[in-house]
Amino acid sequence: MSPAYRDNEEEEDHFADIPALTDDETESRPESRDLHIRSASESSETAFPIPIWLRESAKTFQYKWVPLPIRKASRAVVKWVKGPIPPMTLRIEPILPKLQRAPISLLDKYTPKKKQRFILLIGLYAAWFLTWSLMLKHHSTSGYIKGYGRPRNLWCGANFWNEGNGCGLNGNQCRPFSSAHLAFRCPANCLGTHLLEERIIGNVSLRYEGLVVGGPNPSEPDSLAVYRADSFICQAAIHAGVITDAIGGCGVASLIGSHHNYESTTANGIKSTSFPATFPRSFTFQGLSSSQATCPTDSRWPLFAVTAVAVVILSIFTTSPGVFFFSTFAILFFHVGLVSDPPNTANFYESISKLFERLLPAGFISYIFYRTSVIPLLKGLDAQIEKTVLYLGFAFIGALNNYTFAPLIPIERLTPHDLAQPGAVMALVIIITIVVAIIIGQIHYIRLSGNLPKYLAIYATFGAGLVILLLLPGQRLRIHHYILAIIFMPGTGFQTRPALIYQGLLLGLFVNGVARWGFSSIIQTPAALGESGGSDGGSWWGAKSPNVTAVVGPTASNITFNWGSLPKDTGVDGVSILINDVERWRGYTDEELYWDQEQVTLDRRERDSTDEPEFFRFAWMNGNSAGTYSKPGMWDEQGMWHSGRKQ
Repeated sequence: MSPAYRDNEEEEDHFADIPALTDDETESRPESRDLHIRSASESSETAFPIPIWLRESAKTFQYKWVPLPIRKASRAVVKWVKGPIPPMTLRIEPILPKLQRAPISLLDKYTPKKKQRFILLIGLYAAWFLTWSLMLKHHSTSGYIKGYGRPRNLWCGANFWNEGNGCGLNGNQCRPFSSAHLAFRCPANCLGTHLLEERIIGNVSLRYEGLVVGGPNPSEPDSLAVYRADSFICQAAIHAGVITDAIGGCGVASLIGSHHNYESTTANGIKSTSFPATFPRSFTFQGLSSSQATCPTDSRWPLFAVTAVAVVILSIFTTSPGVFFFSTFAILFFHVGLVSDPPNTANFYESISKLFERLLPAGFISYIFYRTSVIPLLKGLDAQIEKTVLYLGFAFIGALNNYTFAPLIPIERLTPHDLAQPGAVMALVIIITIVVAIIIGQIHYIRLSGNLPKYLAIYATFGAGLVILLLLPGQRLRIHHYILAIIFMPGTGFQTRPALIYQGLLLGLFVNGVARWGFSSIIQTPAALGESGGSDGGSWWGAKSPNVTAVVGPTASNITFNWGSLPKDTGVDGVSILINDVERWRGYTDEELYWDQEQVTLDRRERDSTDEPEFFRFAWMNGNSAGTYSKPGMWDEQGMWHSGRKQ
């Protein structure tokens, strides 16, 4: 017969979890009087939690040597890092959901099958590509100048002369010097092109500005404008009024051989540099009538409109993360690499080759982005308008970096010279402040999702790797656009509105960096960065230039330069001398003809004008490679020598 009363099942289950006393476990155990504490994780799910003070008072606790305040602070930090329990599910709830989901409802109504949607997607791709490619072909290959043929597309920094000894001894590798013509077409916005490395013109140092040497006579503005051959052709054309910066244009540059006394003038927003000596190669521009030249206008913005419309339509009508992300990546990559910011190549077909050379590795990295960051952000997101405005809008801003950030921020490579520009330090402080604020905001969301410990481990690994690269001897750490995207992209894999902005911007910067500059190394030598080295000469054999002394002959008809013995164990085997920025003398230690390896005597060159100075610069040679050329020394009109600054 059943008992008169019975506990409910829940009470039975609860007490059943308490282990029974068996014959093997007596109430008193003589072998030990220690208090044995079992934590909640070691017992059943219904065991009571053990207070921290009691757990840490046991003999088995290993960290008694750590001061109590530090233990308390550590526990608080660990608890904060782990985030809330249970972790929060981050999801974007659309504003005006019916409006934002309307495009999806429209597709569900009229194209419910996957096959139908696939056909629409292929149609969109075809419409974009045909329109975009035909416009691009028309811009790149059309145009004609009567008497000179089809104009050649130039980039904004194209010129007729290479820096240093790049044109060889006496400039023979850059011939002809005269009697040649170039029909050209320049893009818009060439006014902002500037030198990243120091360029010496005579005894004038240029950096972070354009390169135009010469122009018309300042006292006769309508006189023939003659420019030194190393001037940027497109900037010189703007200076001469042949084209405009707003839309670019076509023209004909004619080589006219040597010229002396290039004067400085200001015209059309450009101040040219003067050069008071003779240079072997110069050019001027032919005057063309409106009926003589047919030149298509710059089509970068119409082409961008075609690209933007195609990607916006795709963004609004798809919820697939893969279709949206890879389509955006590929279309923007083609646009940047061929239209908005193409690499410097000899012609359009080389640009296409360079584009596909970079597309395959970039596509692999984009797949990693997709798996780690894009899917967590975009999967299940149906806020179509917000996605388009926030993600796609900032992707455009990043991809058009040469129009958005580059003109406003006077920092390009974070070298000491970059930071010496006016406003560079303030810009860097502002950028760092913004980046830190963004990082703090993302840490907040990562913590809420319960993933902060994992991300701290990931970024600690990134940081350790960067520190190791920073400490490598003879190398300089360079953080390029694409590296920034690789570093920060994982921190955007959470469905929040700020993450839409940041991931879109990083994707655009990645596309711009790779399509324009390629996968430049994260570490580079001082030589590649144009650094002159430290007091010890740096790790590059050519970082230090020869320390030259000069003695002028009795009649000032010759001058003797002495640089001492060549550096040993560096690979240096010769000396190069630039005279008026052209290599006029080069000597090697293994030449059969004898020359004093510590000095040379040079005669005064024949000049078109007797009141011209001569500018000398010196560099060590290693085979055909020249090191850093010295600061210019001047042999003036009266035969006096003025030494340059030591380097």
